Amino acid sequence: MNIAPDNDRLYFRQFLSGRDFAQGDQLAQQMVNFVYAIGDRVTGDCVLVDPAYSPGELIDLVAVDDMTVTGVLATHYHADHVGGSMMGLSIDGITTLLDKVDCPIHVQSEETEWVRKTTQISPDHLVEHSSGDVLTVGQIDITLLHTPGHTPGSQCFLVDGKLVAGDTLFLDGCGRTDLPGSDGNQMIESLGRLAKVPGDTILYPGHKYSEASFSPMSHVVKHNYIFDAI
Repeated sequence: MNIAPDNDRLYFRQFLSGRDFAQGDQLAQQMVNFVYAIGDRVTGDCVLVDPAYSPGELIDLVAVDDMTVTGVLATHYHADHVGGSMMGLSIDGITTLLDKVDCPIHVQSEETEWVRKTTQISPDHLVEHSSGDVLTVGQIDITLLHTPGHTPGSQCFLVDGKLVAGDTLFLDGCGRTDLPGSDGNQMIESLGRLAKVPGDTILYPGHKYSEASFSPMSHVVKHNYIFDAI
């Protein structure tokens, strides 16, 4: 697991499924999902990004750092990111987390029905957003970017020079566009927008599909073959 102590207040951790949590879960090991914790070290508030497989373990992991989960950011509706049932898979996620912590689940408005269908979560727990909305955790601002393509309401998060990209963009390649709700043209447009973020922004993807776990956007744009197509 990685800690990014870039400023005194920012709490930022990257956890890998099957290694840092859900160690006995073969699917978690196979899918190599990243979960992120973002928060304010001073207030102790943090949000979890895509807490699937073992939400209770994730809550305990941040509690060791004296952090309390006060919300969830969902990059998109797929079960390996938010839990639920999809394509024959049944994965623990936000529904289980809500049994332990009563907190809002932040989604792009275009993703609401997809998240509800996958997780059966009550709409009372979902907070709908538009691109450019800013979620403040303690005194840490997180900008929510709508990046459709992999799913209708996929979103990325910008915080303190870091881009948490879910399945929109990996260090090598990008998210699939042959799944329900995917759109290849929207993906090209979303990748074009992400290519314009400052080059020193650090990309943190939704899966560990490369040897590295994160990389500057300048390197990704230069070496990721997907940008040759846009």
